[in-house]
Amino acid sequence: MIKITLPDGAVREYPKGSTALDVAKSISEGLARKVLAANVNGEVWDATRPIDNDATLKLLTWQDDTGKSTFWHSSAHLLAEAVEATFPGVKFWVGPAIDKGFYYDMDLDGRSISEEDLEKLEKKMNELAKKNSQYLRKEMSKDSAIQYFTEKGDEYKLDLLGGLKDGDITFYTQGDFTDLCRGPHIPHTGFIKAIKLTNIAGAYWKNDANNKQLTRIYGVTFPSKQELDEYLQMLEEAKKRDHRKLGKELGIYTMDDDVGPGLPLWMPNGTIIIEELEQLAKETENDAGYKRVVTPHIAKESMYLTSGHLPYYADSMFPAMELDGTKYYLKAMNCPHHHKIFDAEPRSYKDMPLRLAEYGTCYRYEQSGELFGLMRVRCLHMNDAHIYCSKEQFADEFRAVNSMYLKYFKIFGIDKYVMRLSLHDPEKLGQKYINEPELWIETEEMVRQVLIESNIPFVEVAGEGAFYGPKIDVQIWSAIGREFTLATNQVDFAQGRRFNLSYTNKDNAPEVPLIIHRAPLGTHERFIGFLLEHYAGKLPTWLAPMQVKILPISDKYMDYAKSILNSLKKADIRAEIDDRSEKIGKKIRDTELMKVPYMLVVGEKEMTEQQVSVRRQGKGDLGAKSVESFVNELIGEIKERRGE
Repeated sequence: MIKITLPDGAVREYPKGSTALDVAKSISEGLARKVLAANVNGEVWDATRPIDNDATLKLLTWQDDTGKSTFWHSSAHLLAEAVEATFPGVKFWVGPAIDKGFYYDMDLDGRSISEEDLEKLEKKMNELAKKNSQYLRKEMSKDSAIQYFTEKGDEYKLDLLGGLKDGDITFYTQGDFTDLCRGPHIPHTGFIKAIKLTNIAGAYWKNDANNKQLTRIYGVTFPSKQELDEYLQMLEEAKKRDHRKLGKELGIYTMDDDVGPGLPLWMPNGTIIIEELEQLAKETENDAGYKRVVTPHIAKESMYLTSGHLPYYADSMFPAMELDGTKYYLKAMNCPHHHKIFDAEPRSYKDMPLRLAEYGTCYRYEQSGELFGLMRVRCLHMNDAHIYCSKEQFADEFRAVNSMYLKYFKIFGIDKYVMRLSLHDPEKLGQKYINEPELWIETEEMVRQVLIESNIPFVEVAGEGAFYGPKIDVQIWSAIGREFTLATNQVDFAQGRRFNLSYTNKDNAPEVPLIIHRAPLGTHERFIGFLLEHYAGKLPTWLAPMQVKILPISDKYMDYAKSILNSLKKADIRAEIDDRSEKIGKKIRDTELMKVPYMLVVGEKEMTEQQVSVRRQGKGDLGAKSVESFVNELIGEIKERRGE
């Protein structure tokens, strides 16, 4: 007998060789019908794989991320079976699960796949899924695996086998399809009830442009048709909210080939949004005791060698330019510049904590294939700051940074968020991470405790820390459930020593400060891209480039419209008159399309009674008000930065 420890701490005994599915059935048949895979001693296994020793066990369903991932990876194998049946002789590279669904890269030997073919493949996948074919795992020796794929003439799988050794090689078979795969997989194909193949793309083998281009088919599957329908509906909504589409329609930003890829040009409307966000940050940071600084866009190579960014971060920096025999780099990060400001004057414990803030412009050489609208760019304006503090002050400072995030979340109506605590990988100390094992453990625990004490939701991820300390990636979700990485908080125990930073402590001795890197609003680029999608372009009034449009019914009322405009401008409200010779219905429709929060319709009645007819974006007619009343109400809405 073996002992199985369940997540609630209960320990049950089962015969040796029992599976996770056996355990599920012993609890309830209903549960067993939902189990997709299992976490056994920290590893994700097939639910049908025998367990021969005592183990901790968590049953994974569609509600678990790893359950979904297993479901989608298994769906990739189902796609491969359908493709192989439709295009004999096809060769496959890899077919992983991704954030939403899966893809499989394949060599069709010169054949192409059309949108019509996707429909045929979907039909075939549905046909195969209904067979309830089991996903069967088989361990293989390397020699046997090589022989199998040599006979098939599959150079792609033979290449994968080159990096594997005996004991690490498994095959999976479902129906008539067999693949080299480490797994895990769902119990059988019958779990897959709804299928949609979403896209066809080209992908170079091993992501190398010098290699052959393969065909990549993307897809998504669900355990019910209702969930697929809801997902497709969400995709349609996401298309409407795409920040690239809205950015063009609303005149927020533009890209130009002569300027270069990933280098957005902010148009007047976008610049207004930037200035409003900067004003919010300045007010918030001023209240929190930050001091503003400004630093240059370039610096000498020596500074980035001191910081350690050049060996660790060189691939993400633009190439050096040489002036007077000295190499200079475009600034990829603000921190070394801020360290130099800290070091420019003597510091004592009375100066601590010192909080230096800047909306700094940085340049990063993102790969061409990774550039995406405002989300991945090469020029970015970062809501950056660095806090220099003692170890005793760290918890309060880090807690205050997190509180700043929560304040911003409330302003922008961000209800779903999580902090992802990224830790170091002990096996990569001295390579990817500063070789200070004790400091890593100490600072990671400091961050962890602050998050626990603050009751902030967080998850831990190993191997994703910054090279100089643990970091928090702030994950937020938009109104339609799309996930974004907003910004990072980083704890730095290394840079202070690298730059010989110190302050005089209470004992009149030099002490190296701890450094917190933080950027609660991330970059203008990413955050504005998020906001456009989050609000579907209908930005709150305080943030909207144009806050009020005055719509005179005819030219007879133009002088009255101008007097209203004057009142609005005196109150610093952004407003314009639509003076086109168009019918009022068209003026209203066009203003709605430009997502202007308020429209003021003026005609004979309004002019006679010295009022305006107020229309609200998305809400329609709000009735008549005096100009003074409307202006006062709007001033309050803008000042409070209300979401509605």
